[in-house]
Order: sequence, then C-alpha cells, then structure tokens
Amino acid sequence: MLKEELNNREKNILRYIIQQFVLTASPVGSRNITRKYKLGISPATVRNIMSDLEESGYIDHPHTSAGRIPTDKGYRIYVDSLMELQKLRKKEIGIIEKSFEQSETDTDELLKLTSKLLSNITRQLAAVTYPKVDSGTLEKIQIVSLSSTRILVVISIDSGLVKTITLEQQTELKPSQIDSVQRLLNERLSGLSLKDIRKTFKDRFKDVPEDHKSIMRLFIDSADKIFKDIHSSNKVLISGAKDVIRQPEFDIPERFQSVIELIEDQDVIIHILEKGGESRSDQVYISIGSENEDQKLQDYSSISKEYKIGNISGTLGVIGPKRMEYSKVVAIVDYVSKLLSEVLTNVNTK
Repeated sequence: MLKEELNNREKNILRYIIQQFVLTASPVGSRNITRKYKLGISPATVRNIMSDLEESGYIDHPHTSAGRIPTDKGYRIYVDSLMELQKLRKKEIGIIEKSFEQSETDTDELLKLTSKLLSNITRQLAAVTYPKVDSGTLEKIQIVSLSSTRILVVISIDSGLVKTITLEQQTELKPSQIDSVQRLLNERLSGLSLKDIRKTFKDRFKDVPEDHKSIMRLFIDSADKIFKDIHSSNKVLISGAKDVIRQPEFDIPERFQSVIELIEDQDVIIHILEKGGESRSDQVYISIGSENEDQKLQDYSSISKEYKIGNISGTLGVIGPKRMEYSKVVAIVDYVSKLLSEVLTNVNTK
C-alpha cells in the first residue's frame, strides 16, 4: 500500500512542479526545479522525490519525456493544501470595481458584464447562471387593467426582482373584480415560493366566490406561465471562447474541437456550476478533471461560487484547462461573486 502523507520536501517539489507547469505548459524536469528554486538538494535527490510522487499518483510523465506533469490527484492536493491564495492587485480590483460602477442597473446587463469581465481577467471560459427565482418568495401581485379584456400581472419577488405577463380573456373584466381578485391572490400566495405556488395554485383557489370564477379560471389555466422562473428560457451567459482557445492545450485539433463542443452544450456548463453552488454555497468550489461527471469536462477544471440576491442565488465561475493559475482565479471568482451580490442586492431593493 502506497503512503499518502507527503513530507515537506515532497510537498515543496510537487508545488514547484505545478507552478512551473502552469507557467510553461511543458513537462518539468528535476534540473529545472533545482535551477529555479534554492532547495539545498541535488538534482538526483529531486529525481528520487519525483519518482516517489509519480509512484503515489501525484505526477506523471508523458510518453518518453524526462519531465513530469501534474495528475488530477496532484492538482487536488495542491488546491486543498499547498497553494497560497493570491491577493488581487490594486489594478485588478480597480478594473473590476470600475466596470460595475459604469454598468447598467438592469439585472440582465449586470450578468452579461460579469461574464465578460471574468473571461477578460482570467483568460478562461467564463459563465454566469441566472438566479434561480423558483426559490424566491412572492412579495406581492399587482393586476393592472389594460383594456376591458386584458390585464397586466406584475409579480414582485422579495429579492426585488419583478416579472410581468399579459393575460386576456373573452369576457369583460370589471374593475371591482380585478381589485377583489388581486386582494385574494395576495392573501393566499404572499410568502410562498414560486415553485410552491405553481404546484398548489389550483387547490388554494377551489372555494373562490362565484363572481370571481371567470377571472380565477384565467389564473388557474395560466399558473405555470405566470409563476414560472423568470429566466427559464435563458439560463446561462458564456464568454471567453476566443481567450481559452489561445491556450497551448488547444493547439491540438482534437482538443480545439472539444472546447467548441463544450461551449455549445450549455447544460454541461450549467450542471458543473450549479453543482458547485449546491456543494459549498459560501465558498469557492473547485472541480478538477476526472472529478467532473461529464466526459466533456475530463480535461478541464472549473472554479465557481454562488452570488446572491436576497434569498435567491445564481452561480458564476470559469472553466479552463487543468493547467490554470488556481490561486489567482480563485481570488478573482471570490471577489467578483461578493461584489456582484452587493450590486444586484442594491439595484433590486431600491
């Protein structure tokens, strides 16, 4: 049985191999390590340590190369216990904060900005999922008469997000009916999540007065449409394809094709981001290579974190080659998530 606990020398050598591989995208040899880092040991000793690390599955050597590259297991121990989290430089913080200060106050525009900002700074594929409004609770419903047969329904969620939908029926709608139905809807639905409302709407209004049945039938028939997730048809924003394909990994045609297929399969990206949000919602989540369930992500790592608007949330993050600058990208994702949460909360509660 191979030992799993690394000593300090082994930890340092593994850390230096990963740092060098991230910088150069080339296999790292023992001579390279001893020249660059003052270890106080010979190249032969470094080779022996590298041999032990390879035997334990932390590094591997491609083909007949004398150099080594990190394995998924090596990357995992690196991000969990060996890397030092970078502090963002003032220049990077300034770029991020200035972008948000100059942005539109519309939620959609803020999410688009965030996706582009993340890809520009990290040079990786960046993605932002829309907030999962299903978990948001209904604050109030307003009904506005547009004509004798048409009404505008305004759904306000406690996070500050608003959805509007127009409904129409054949019979005339009286103002007194509209006021009464609005009051009834708020009495029975306020404080419930949109998901719960969709599931139980019909049962909650079985006993409506006879003179309200016509308009209430309109709501019952349209409940799924009225209370569905605001962003159900557009769930994720992706940026940075041109940046990630410039990485050395994609000089090989097969790998270039794989990243194009990944970008086109939004469900895969949504799944990996949302898995991160569900696992550790208050922390940055890192998934590396074979840890990803989908085959399309076996050569990639993802770094993600939730952002929040009140009690609803979405997820933002980056996806790129496993050879990414984890310490820097983690700091960027963490900072952008916190700032986006603050900006969206301020915008939607004004």
